[in-house]
Parts: sequence; C-alpha cells; structure tokens
Amino acid sequence: MSSDFYNISILPYAGIIIKLCRAYTNSQEDFEDYYQEVCLQIWRSKNNFREESQWSTWVYRISLNVCLTLLKKNKKKRQQFASDTIHVELTEDSYAFSDENLNELYRAIRQLSEVDRGVILLYLEEKSYKEIADIMGTNTNNIGVRINRIKERLKKILDGKIN
Repeated sequence: MSSDFYNISILPYAGIIIKLCRAYTNSQEDFEDYYQEVCLQIWRSKNNFREESQWSTWVYRISLNVCLTLLKKNKKKRQQFASDTIHVELTEDSYAFSDENLNELYRAIRQLSEVDRGVILLYLEEKSYKEIADIMGTNTNNIGVRINRIKERLKKILDGKIN
C-alpha cells in the first residue's frame, strides 16, 4: 500500500475506522490487528469502488464488515479454546481512551449486538439516517427505530439498570 493512498484515502477517515475497531475489540493488540486489516481491505477493494456512493460510505461499510468478520472468527477461536478446556480471558484495556466517560460509553456500546454497535457509532459520527441505511444495507425507517431502541438500551446500561 502506498503512503499516498493511505494519506489520501484512509487517513481522513481514520477516526471512524478507529472508533469501529475499538467498539469490536477488548485489547490494544486486537485493536491494532483490526485496524490493520481494515486498511488492507480498503486498499484491496479500491478498484471495486463504483462511485455509486461517497468514498466515506465505502470506507465505513468495509470497516464495519471487516470488524464483524474478524469478530466472528475470534468467537470461533474462543469457542475452540473453550472446548479444549483452555481458559482464555480477554482483559479490557483500561487506558483505551484518556477520557474515562468515553471508556464507559465504549464499555456500554460493547454490550450491544454487533450490528447495533455499528449503527450507533455511525449515528455518533453524525451520519444521516440515509447514510447509515446505505452503509448497513437497510432503509431509513428501520434505522430511525433501531437508533431509538439503541439509545434506550445504552441509557439503561449506563444507569446500571442492566448488565
């Protein structure tokens, strides 16, 4: 991957890539693996971009798909370890962000389903319902309802009413 491609096509969107990768990982090592894999997949698929949407939408969609794919692979690995009676415990990086409120929000977001994590992160990035629907491959009405439900769930998690 050339540094020009990275600087022009990935770096401007690093914020959302970082947020998505952080929401789907529990350690710095996993985060770095996810981030690297997202960048690699963006580079590999650049020639498949048909300009039917914005480049940012393409980047978000690839980032989300990579995170979901890696999460599923890691779940299978953990299940395999568990079936071999080896106990592997993932520890959460306590210093993922310097702001403790942000760490608390991400802990709550990690308790959501994989798809809901992606939706709320895009919402927090101030993407329109239409953009979120395009990225998630659904319609805007579905996104509106889903976001309201996610907000309620996050509020309950952050208020300590549910685990």
